[in-house]
Amino acid sequence: MSTNSLTSTGRAGDSGDKIFSGATLAAGGLILAVLFSVAVFLLVQALPTFSADPAEITGGAGFGSYILPIVVGTVIAAAIALLIATPLGIGVALFISHYAPRRLAQVFGYVIDLLAAIPSVVYGAWGYAVLAPQLAIAYAWLAEYLGWIPIFEGPASQTGRTMLTAGIVLSVMVLPIITSLSREIFLQTPNLHEEAALAMGATRWEMIRMAVLPFARPGIVSAAMLGLGRALGETMAVALVLSGGALQASLIQSGNQTIAAEIALNFPEAFGLRLSELIAAGLVLFVITLAVNIIARWIISRHKEFSGAN
Repeated sequence: MSTNSLTSTGRAGDSGDKIFSGATLAAGGLILAVLFSVAVFLLVQALPTFSADPAEITGGAGFGSYILPIVVGTVIAAAIALLIATPLGIGVALFISHYAPRRLAQVFGYVIDLLAAIPSVVYGAWGYAVLAPQLAIAYAWLAEYLGWIPIFEGPASQTGRTMLTAGIVLSVMVLPIITSLSREIFLQTPNLHEEAALAMGATRWEMIRMAVLPFARPGIVSAAMLGLGRALGETMAVALVLSGGALQASLIQSGNQTIAAEIALNFPEAFGLRLSELIAAGLVLFVITLAVNIIARWIISRHKEFSGAN
């Protein structure tokens, strides 16, 4: 190959690199611009709520008194979902990656991925028509024998449409996210780490505990935070399953509400100040979700040296 050919090839490669670099920079800038525009829109539309007379806000005690109960309800529903889905998702991911035969692992992987493709309204309909009536029986038992615990205080809901039911439905919805990401991280564990642990006489579980889980810790945190983001913003499933009401400690009584469900149920008929209230609630949810992602990135950055995050 002549020198001229090499020079022309190098110039073409440099041009391609510049085009690709510019395209990626534009894509990243577009994401930031969209995020900024959404934040500005929410803030501008929510300003009338912050400057209005507190007596004119829903509840008559100001925006803080209106938003606090549904923020707490949102956090409770998301926390229930994570408490159920995170250990279950990690366990399923470990079974698929380190215990199941290859063919069976592929089948389980396809099933888990399929769960992520099911629309949220289908989960909500399943929770409303199938899960809630079955759980109502268990709630009656909890109220009778464990009612001295505030979260199980009766009288239990006869329909089963409670915060605990909503949390269980959300856990099923975020399970595929946590499982899929955890499985991929577990499979990235260096073989030398696993073989070294086994060579030292460790059992399979000891090898997982010493080599796989420390390596995958940042990835597990990232998966859990993505699941938390899905649970915080889920709308239709919660709106169908939860019988909304005032904030209360009991998880088996009718009541409590989330921000997303509050917006979905009231937005079509809202206007004027009420519309600004709902947009302000969306702004609060936006800030909460952004804070969750920032915290997740900070946790991952602290442990990325010994992980697949680098």
